[in-house]
Amino acid sequence: QVRLVESGGGLVQPGGSLRLSCAASGSIFRGTMAWYRQTPGKQRELVARITSSASITYADSVKGRFTISRDNAKNTVSLQMNSLKPEDTAIYYCQGVLAGMYTYWGQGTQVTVSS
Repeated sequence: QVRLVESGGGLVQPGGSLRLSCAASGSIFRGTMAWYRQTPGKQRELVARITSSASITYADSVKGRFTISRDNAKNTVSLQMNSLKPEDTAIYYCQGVLAGMYTYWGQGTQVTVSS
């Protein structure tokens, strides 16, 4: 059974940092892992993606501030978020895609950037 469980969200002041983690169970971790985010009334958008071969893609809005990484020994993917801005406020979701076909989502974790 595939499960993705996010942790690490919370409230932080502008300019601060947070680290999100996603623990994956099942075979999903052999695939591509990604972080998406969503705000009310908007579509879910890609934040960062890392493939099984560690090829990485970032949204333009987070380049230079966010870093995605994966720990294959622990089946976790993390998102280090620095220099956070109010516009980074969203629910952040972990996604896993296996064999380019099977997509799984975590339950989401709230990130709020506010003074």
